[in-house]
Amino acid sequence: MSDVAGPTTELGWSNVGLGFSFVLLNVFVSFYAGLGVERSLFIAAVRCVVQLGFVAILLQRVFATKNPWAVAGIALVLNLLGTLEVVANKSKRRHDYMFQSVLIGMLSSTIPISIIGTRFAMSVQPFWDPIQYVPILGMLCGSTISGIVICVNYLLREVHENRDKIEMYLAFGASRMEACRPIARDALIQALTPVINQMSVLGIIAIPGMMTGAILGGSSVQQAARLQMIIMFMISASTALASMFTIVAVISVAVDSDHRVRSDRITERQFGLWRARDRLRDEIVALFKRGVSRVSGRRRRERQVELSALLPSPGFS
Repeated sequence: MSDVAGPTTELGWSNVGLGFSFVLLNVFVSFYAGLGVERSLFIAAVRCVVQLGFVAILLQRVFATKNPWAVAGIALVLNLLGTLEVVANKSKRRHDYMFQSVLIGMLSSTIPISIIGTRFAMSVQPFWDPIQYVPILGMLCGSTISGIVICVNYLLREVHENRDKIEMYLAFGASRMEACRPIARDALIQALTPVINQMSVLGIIAIPGMMTGAILGGSSVQQAARLQMIIMFMISASTALASMFTIVAVISVAVDSDHRVRSDRITERQFGLWRARDRLRDEIVALFKRGVSRVSGRRRRERQVELSALLPSPGFS
């Protein structure tokens, strides 16, 4: 089998537009079936285009410079954005210090796993080579986000709905980790289940995107398959580490050192940044309405003055 791939097709924005028609099909299905997700689908697709277009421009410059500090900056930005996505958009409930704990969990899992895996398992020198390191770190962040979201949502829901069970364990002398061990175990299982399922079907049912990209990029099929194996093992380790750290952080906040369940530290309110955005939007809308009202009132008064000038006065004979 030849190891050299044929020339790849140059894709333009017209090709992207044709691909966007598949999203429009989903929008039509949602509208016809009354699912109510057509707006979310459309916004997500637009975000996908804007974000990938921006990332392509940014990564092109990073790849050209080959500066380790630029790679470190990209790594930090990816983890920050991933943390913001978890806390602001993906979590139904939130707890105190959630942004800090999720960020630490992301950094302590994706960074060491990506460095060790790239340097030793993939034999890349230097390990921070942007063409190799940045895409792998991006995949690790994406899968780690999913695991963290599953853990946080499950744990906070269980603490909220099964508070009595946890308090019973605490009343019998269990520590907060012992009292929450059953739900922590279930949360970790749920976080790792998607990774396990993904590894189970790779190669037989599904050909993953990284392997496909490597083949299209000119790598041999054997090399692409081995690369995908290494990446999947890295993803499983990163997801497990981040999930375990998140579990410990959630339990430490939800149950304090005095063995009390602190429901006051858990909230279902919208993320603070989005609340500020909504307040700003409401202020702008109110200001606009006041301006329109003033303009319309001024015009109404001017018309009344004009009409009164045209009409004869009551004493005119």
